[in-house]
Amino acid sequence: MGDELKQAEIPAANVHPSYPMSTMVYFQFVFAAITEVILAGALLGRMNFLAWMIFSPLWLTFSYVVGAFSIWGGGFLYQRGVIDYSGGYVIHLSSGTAGYVAAWWVGPRLPKDRADFTPNNILLTMVGAGILWVGWNGFNGGDPYTASPDAGAAVLNTNICTAMSLLTWTVLDIIVFKKPSVIGAVQGMITGLVSITPAAGVIAGWGAIVMGFLSGSIPWASMMLLGRKVRFMQTVDDTLGVVHTHAVAGFLGGFMTGILATKEGCVAFNLTNPGGAIEGNGRQVWLQIVGALFIIALNTVMTSIILAFIKFVLRVPLRMSDEDLVMGDAAAHGEEAYAFYGEGHRSIVYGDWERRASDVEMGQGPHGMDVLSGRDGHGRGHGSDHGVVTSSEGTGKGEGKKNE
Repeated sequence: MGDELKQAEIPAANVHPSYPMSTMVYFQFVFAAITEVILAGALLGRMNFLAWMIFSPLWLTFSYVVGAFSIWGGGFLYQRGVIDYSGGYVIHLSSGTAGYVAAWWVGPRLPKDRADFTPNNILLTMVGAGILWVGWNGFNGGDPYTASPDAGAAVLNTNICTAMSLLTWTVLDIIVFKKPSVIGAVQGMITGLVSITPAAGVIAGWGAIVMGFLSGSIPWASMMLLGRKVRFMQTVDDTLGVVHTHAVAGFLGGFMTGILATKEGCVAFNLTNPGGAIEGNGRQVWLQIVGALFIIALNTVMTSIILAFIKFVLRVPLRMSDEDLVMGDAAAHGEEAYAFYGEGHRSIVYGDWERRASDVEMGQGPHGMDVLSGRDGHGRGHGSDHGVVTSSEGTGKGEGKKNE
């Protein structure tokens, strides 16, 4: 109990937060947890759950912790002056890089899942985005480890940059696609939050505006243009596009920190750095690049080693089988996020419990039903417009009926 009650400290960095060690441990735990959640976003819809359970503690131990100590805990990047106020490199660049590498190792989702990836509930997406934005104030505002003027500046800059980024992304959607997208606005919000994270308390308000414009435009171009035209970007199935929203945005934020950091901000954050390039310290830009390259290399190598160990040494498949992917949650967890019922018989969205992987390859569900149109080989409709199969009234033959 004594360790939990004693004053928090980070000896190698000579940092002494204004709260007990228990608070510090929990604060850092949340950072580590959210990093792995972001990483998981690149692997949704196909990674074997057992492989993930093995991967998770190994990656946190041998990849995340190394990067976090190097920049935050008094490691060599901290000693050389790399600035990462609240995790642009430690959290976002690392998770975006590791997620993209892991997506290559695990392999893609089923072709139909990649072709039809419609958002489940945009209203709930907006609710989650709002919670995320509010919560981010705690992340960035909490990193001075005390209630200080610098914490207030970090919170203000976080909101300025994020609002600017959201607006920029939305305007680009309107210009290019002629419509403002809610999902696009959320993406712009996220890239703004990510980009300001390494700079939140060390740049001025006008710098946050500049960073917001860049974070709403460069990751937009990365996702909406390069992601759709570069063959390799299409080959790797990064489900939620974390390489764009976190890796690209995190690198951008760290790089711009090297340019926009102010002397006053660095002093307020107890850094010895004389600001960034705008203060005549061009060396800071190169330090930020070196820090980014180290994080990219660390996560590329360690993620590959860990996944290779799981696959080739432990002999645990990284990807679920096609048959299990057809079943989805029911195969992995024995339960479904959304279950459809008809006369006591359960059925999955695109077929029934006996649907085979070979059906997917042929574009057919059970009884020769086309999985996309919901019609069998004779042109008859089965199930709902989405191919939901339920037992028919009175026949007991398992034929589909129209779900009104």
